[in-house]
Amino acid sequence: MVSKECRSDIRVKKHMKIRNRFSGTAERPRLAVFRSNKNMYAQIIDDIAGNTLVSASTLDQDVKADLEFTDNVAAAAKLGTVIAKKALEKGIDTVVFDRGGFIYAGKIQALADAAREAGLNF
Repeated sequence: MVSKECRSDIRVKKHMKIRNRFSGTAERPRLAVFRSNKNMYAQIIDDIAGNTLVSASTLDQDVKADLEFTDNVAAAAKLGTVIAKKALEKGIDTVVFDRGGFIYAGKIQALADAAREAGLNF
C-alpha cells in the first residue's frame, strides 16, 4: 500500500526549511503569515528578542467589519493593507516575508502585494 504524506505535514516541513534560512531582527523583522480554512493571520516578529511587534487577522473587528467573507483573496488583500499600516505606525518599513510554507499564489500573494502597495518593503 502506498503511504502518502498529508499536505499539512509537507507544509510544516517547507516552513522549517524557510525558517532555517532567515530570521527577523529588530532592524528587519519577519512578516509571518498563516492561513486556515476560514481566516488569515499576519504577525511582524522580532525573532532575536522573541517579541511580536504587530499583529492582525481577519478575526479583528475592524478588519472583519469591511469584509463579506474572511477566507478569500479580497480578505487577504485587506489584511495586507492593515498589517502594513500598523507596521508603518510603529516605524517598521522593511521586513522579511515568511510565507509559512504556503505556495506563493492566491491569498498569500494578495496579502504580500497589498502590504507592498501600502508601504512595506520586502
